Amino acid sequence: MLERLGARRVLLIAALGVAVLVGALAATNLQSQAVYYLTPSEAKAQGVAVGHTVRLGGLVKAGSMSSADLRGANDFRFVITDGTVDVQIVATGAIPGLLREGAGAVVEGAFVADGTFHATQVIAKHDEVYTAPKTGATPAHRTAP
Repeated sequence: MLERLGARRVLLIAALGVAVLVGALAATNLQSQAVYYLTPSEAKAQGVAVGHTVRLGGLVKAGSMSSADLRGANDFRFVITDGTVDVQIVATGAIPGLLREGAGAVVEGAFVADGTFHATQVIAKHDEVYTAPKTGATPAHRTAP
């Protein structure tokens, strides 16, 4: 009977060890897949190198959105701020439908030598609050340019 109890204990300890090992491997592999973004203040404090790809997040500063057709490219510009540091963003392509002044945005790209951030991807963030429009009313996001 004691031998059966000892064998169960060894089996239980071995199973626990395998579970810990699998968990540790999963955590280290998933850590590289986790997506974080820096605020403009964090990017400035860390001294992100020119050309190093990062994600930057903050609010789109009021009055900063503009678009221009430069050299055949459809560029649009805006400023992301965290209330302390402002970063000029230059992105090429279509403007996301939810991107608007005062709203949150996350951009992926790299800083260039002049301090602007050239975005390869722009993600407009939205809040989790949903309020249904009143009957016959046009939702606010459909009326803004």
